[in-house]
Formats: sequence, C-alpha cells, structure tokens
Amino acid sequence: MNQKNHDAKRSARERLHAQRAKDQARARRSRQAIVAGSVVAALAIAGGIGIWASMSGGGGNSTDNESARPRQASGGDKPAIPVGALDAPSTLTVWEDFRCPACRQFETGFRPVLHELEDSGHLKTEYHLVTIIDGNTGGRGSRRAANAALCAQDAGRFREYHDVLYAHQPPEQQDKFADNQHLLQLAEKVKGLPSAAFTKCVNDGRYDGFVEKSDTAFAGSGFQGTPTVLLNGKDLSKEKGGRFTAADLKKTVLAANKGKQPGKPQTPPQPSQTPRTSQTPKTSRPASQPATGTSQQPQPGASPS
Repeated sequence: MNQKNHDAKRSARERLHAQRAKDQARARRSRQAIVAGSVVAALAIAGGIGIWASMSGGGGNSTDNESARPRQASGGDKPAIPVGALDAPSTLTVWEDFRCPACRQFETGFRPVLHELEDSGHLKTEYHLVTIIDGNTGGRGSRRAANAALCAQDAGRFREYHDVLYAHQPPEQQDKFADNQHLLQLAEKVKGLPSAAFTKCVNDGRYDGFVEKSDTAFAGSGFQGTPTVLLNGKDLSKEKGGRFTAADLKKTVLAANKGKQPGKPQTPPQPSQTPRTSQTPKTSRPASQPATGTSQQPQPGASPS
C-alpha cells in the first residue's frame, strides 16, 4: 500500500509539474503576442524602432561546417555580413531573426532609407543573424533561412534575398522557412541567384556553424530582443523614447558624416544571362508557394519573455 501511495503521489506531482510548464509556456506566448501588438501599433503610428522581446535560446547542435565563412563576411566572435560600402563613414549594426515579426516591421519601414544610404556610400550595415524564434517556439526556420541568406552572400545577392525573405515571412508559429525547397523557390525571385552552387549550399547547411556562432554572441551580448539596431554603437531603440524613425536615421547619418568622404559601394557580381525559367536550377526544384518576411528591434520598455 505504501509503495502504491508513493507512486500515486509521484504521478500526481509529475502531472502538476507538466501542467505548470504548459501554463508558463502559454503565458509566455501571451506576453509575446501583447508585445508584438504594441510594436506594430507603435511602428504604424510613429514609424519608430521597437523590440520583439524574446530571450535567445536557440543554440542548436554543432555542425560539420563550423569554420565555413561566406564571401566578405567578418569572422571573430561576432560574425556578420556587411552591406553597402565597406569604407562608409557610418555603420549600422543589426541583430535580427528571419522569423521575428518585429524585425519584419523594422525592415519594411526602414528599407528605402537603408538602401539609399548604403547605395550612396554613407552607410555600411552589418547584419548579425540569430535564431531566437527557433529557441522560443521550436523549429529550424530561423537557422535555415539564415543559412540560405549566407549562401546568397556568396553569389553577391544577400541584400536582395534578405529582403525577399522578410517580404515573404510566414506567421511566427508556421515554420515554413524550415523547408529548404521553399527557400530555393524564394531564391527564384532574385535575379542571378538560382544556381547549382546555391542549391547545394542551402541543402548542405553550409553556414549553420556561422549562424550558431552569431546566435551565441547575441545570447551573451546583454541585448533583450530583436531587432537590436545600433548606429555607430548607439542603441537606436533608446533614442527619442523608442520613436526613432527612418527619417531620423537619415538625418542622423548625414549629420555624423558631414565633412567625411562617402565610401565606395560594393559592386555585386553580374547576374547570369540564363533566363529564370523552368530550366534553372535543374536540381532540388521547389514546388511550394512562397511564405512571408521578418522584422527588427522594437520599442524600449518591452520586457523579455
């Protein structure tokens, strides 16, 4: 009898523990939804920068490609992809996740100004890709999308593919970016990107180690969420009460660059002359429909989940 009672009590404790874990997960998702809603509203009204308040927890398994580095990427403890003139007088540092809704809001609102400043040699943007959503909600879409974007960097098409991924970011709970075939299909929207080399890079997860290293750096950075955006080292989510707009970014960059020589923008490789029809690429031809994009660092005051 004593053993039976003991087993029954232990079983009850285990059920209670499991239920508490479910309740905590539900509460966490609820807090995230509230933060996301307030971020979208703030961005819509003020055009400012907000934060998707999530703690990084996505560090996955080590890979066989730990030392692989994309073309022109920086290494070290905080690997990044540079966009724009490498010698631009101002630098924008962006930590983001391709599955992050707030990152998509940032990219959508700031993209025209970013492109203008990058193309004119005034700004270099350094992208650090992380996998917060994979860690918080499960899945592999953050990692696989990041790897695919790094593969696009090898072809000189990072910025274009990066923008396509955010424009087709799926809802956060739908891990559509985990499907390499879907990522390959989205690549067909970028002129000059589809190729056998790109397909192999995506399917092999060539830069999974690079992504994991970046995610580890973010986890130890002290930043509270994505996107985190720094201009010349200054956290823009803390400027103007978190209502720092794209117009403010342009004004601040030009003021900081006054009297300085603009950099020389990078010239991407010329796209292939082969028409983007059913002929390219022949291998791993995707058949599914595209998904949707990602966002950037929202408003200060958002609390981590």
